[in-house]
Amino acid sequence: MPRDKSASHARIVPAARAEFLQYGFENASMRRIAQAAGMTSAGLYRHFADKEGMFAALVEPALAQLQAWYEAHKALDYRLLDDLKLDDLWEGDTEVRLMREIVYPNFDAFKLLVCRSEGTRYANFLHELVMLEQRETELFMDEMRRRGLPVKDIRPEELHLLLSAYVSAIFEVVVHDFAQEDAVHYLGTLQAFFIPGWRAVLGF
Repeated sequence: MPRDKSASHARIVPAARAEFLQYGFENASMRRIAQAAGMTSAGLYRHFADKEGMFAALVEPALAQLQAWYEAHKALDYRLLDDLKLDDLWEGDTEVRLMREIVYPNFDAFKLLVCRSEGTRYANFLHELVMLEQRETELFMDEMRRRGLPVKDIRPEELHLLLSAYVSAIFEVVVHDFAQEDAVHYLGTLQAFFIPGWRAVLGF
């Protein structure tokens, strides 16, 4: 009769999460993970092909949630554009909702992505997020121009620099382990600082 792997899998996941959080991916030890999970190192490979596969299992669910959240908010932005409610693009609490709905319910996963992923395919998580945001911002501005709406020209390098600063600042709450309510206060300050600047350089 095949052995039920669910019980041992349930032990591996928290052991792997704790190991990666403490040591980072590159310095994490499969031997220590196995010991913490109460099994042999060989036993781990019946659940995960390799160490990066184990890391991926810890972060991919959070990334899927982030992607779904992002797509929903992109659709909302285009609905506001259709309704010519451009002020509403800036007046929401998008970053606060991102933290409350996605980041803090998956805080350990985002800590791994932002701070402990060197040596994995996720090591450029923040840069890739910036590139996604830049691409979508440029497409949105192109659509505004197509509709004859006022929008300023900005060099791609300038937009990238500003988005890098903004995204990095948002995820400082993860880097520094802010409590959720402290993060909400910080993001309010961040929005008060950045939004007038965004409107000035983008023109809408």
